[in-house]
Amino acid sequence: MPGMTINRRPVRFDLDAETPLLHALRDAANLTGTKYGCGAGDCGSCMVLVDGEALRSCLITIGEAEGRFITTIEGLSRDRSHPVQQALVAEQAIQCGFCTPGIAIAAAALLRKNSAPSKAEIEEAIPNLCRCGVYPRLVEAVQRAGRVTRSQETISAAPAPGIDAEDAALAVPAMAPPSTDAPIGGN
Repeated sequence: MPGMTINRRPVRFDLDAETPLLHALRDAANLTGTKYGCGAGDCGSCMVLVDGEALRSCLITIGEAEGRFITTIEGLSRDRSHPVQQALVAEQAIQCGFCTPGIAIAAAALLRKNSAPSKAEIEEAIPNLCRCGVYPRLVEAVQRAGRVTRSQETISAAPAPGIDAEDAALAVPAMAPPSTDAPIGGN
């Protein structure tokens, strides 16, 4: 039974050692922030930190992850206060959100090594594919997160963490429950 530390908690999987880490995280550990995109290591949706390095979890087995420290998007910051998460929101560098966890993980790994990356360094360190095309805003978001990391700037534009579903429904009419007299899904 391969064991590792995931988001600062020791975990032992009762799975075949050849199981991709991605499937163990999503299916066995219920850490669904790590997304299944292509399964071939091309898109980066499944990016996690393995001993601080951004790796595609579809390409590493739980046997290869044995004894290592894994950080998923859920472990990056439970309250969404990590500078990368805050900057992605503030710079509107999020569209559908599917690729966002992998991008945030890759950006966090980059900023851990280099808090003042150039555009070229960002593009090289974050090879993730985004169908929505957030790339121009992504560069500015990562540079902004770097400024926050270096204590040169703060971000107040990102939403406060911890909003519950009922409060969100009040702020976003599309999430509010339908009235009992309105038809559902028809004209």
